[in-house]
Amino acid sequence: MNRILPLLIILAFVLSSGCTTRDIAAESDGNKIKVGIVFDIGGKDDRSFNAAANVGVQRAKKDFPIVLRDVEPGDPTSIEPALRAFAQYGYNLITGVGFAQGPILKQVATDYPQLHFVLIDSVADLPNVASLLFKEHEGSFLVGMIAAYKNKTGTIGFVGGMDIPLIHKFATGYEEGARYVNPKIRVLKNYVGITDAAWNNPGKGRELANSQYEQGADVIFQAAGNSGLGVFDAAEAYNKFAIGVDANQNWVKPGHILTSMLKRIDNAVYSVVQDEVAGKFKGGVHVYGLENNGVDYALDQYNRDLIPAWVIEKVDQAKRDIIEGRIKVTDAMVQ
Repeated sequence: MNRILPLLIILAFVLSSGCTTRDIAAESDGNKIKVGIVFDIGGKDDRSFNAAANVGVQRAKKDFPIVLRDVEPGDPTSIEPALRAFAQYGYNLITGVGFAQGPILKQVATDYPQLHFVLIDSVADLPNVASLLFKEHEGSFLVGMIAAYKNKTGTIGFVGGMDIPLIHKFATGYEEGARYVNPKIRVLKNYVGITDAAWNNPGKGRELANSQYEQGADVIFQAAGNSGLGVFDAAEAYNKFAIGVDANQNWVKPGHILTSMLKRIDNAVYSVVQDEVAGKFKGGVHVYGLENNGVDYALDQYNRDLIPAWVIEKVDQAKRDIIEGRIKVTDAMVQ
């Protein structure tokens, strides 16, 4: 039975990821670093959190001699078999996308101490795990300022995915940034749900955004994964503004996405793959904030005309003040 179980896990991985015999042969190529990534619920095409991680590994695939495979779990029970399948195949670097994979990845990494792992948005205190954390509250502060400067009704909104401390970081930073501009502004806050399904429910995201727009909000910041696409649909329907998250989402609904809070997961993941290829992998906690371009806000051809130059100057000054410690933004996870 001890021999059969790993084989069944590998078979499940092969079937779920569409591997062929030819793919497996390529994966056994000892001349290439093997990189596996298990996405969070919502999939790599969510145009947000998962998509940003996918951009990073795809860029690494172009630049380095690696074999890359990925798995998109249909539900949380599929995460552990996918991680273990990569480990059974002897992948050199295995990435788990999202805080929910923390306990699972930690156990798998414990069982395979000779392999290297990457965990995004959580910490596994093991020497063979690189834990990637971000100062989301800092980037959210900046987009909160932009929302307040653009606001005309005295009310703005926030729609989060899962109601958890990590997403409270986004909400708190956003609210503090808005109140830095207008201390009396009203900030409506709602969350899609309390389970992993909250990341993949655009219908609920749109419903919550509809309600906030009806209550007077004219800008809504979404930090909700695939559910946030529903917020964008509502912004277009009400002819209001929304703010994207993680990846640059300004292009999704041109004219209605005021900006996006960038969480540079792509750069962080790319950097770890680069280190692995160079034989310089480093376990431990890696933190990304404004000071090292880990978070920011997006300004491009899709939204440049929506934000006055004087607002950009104010926001960029605040960015410098945060980096230099003159502005303190609350981290809701360490309160």
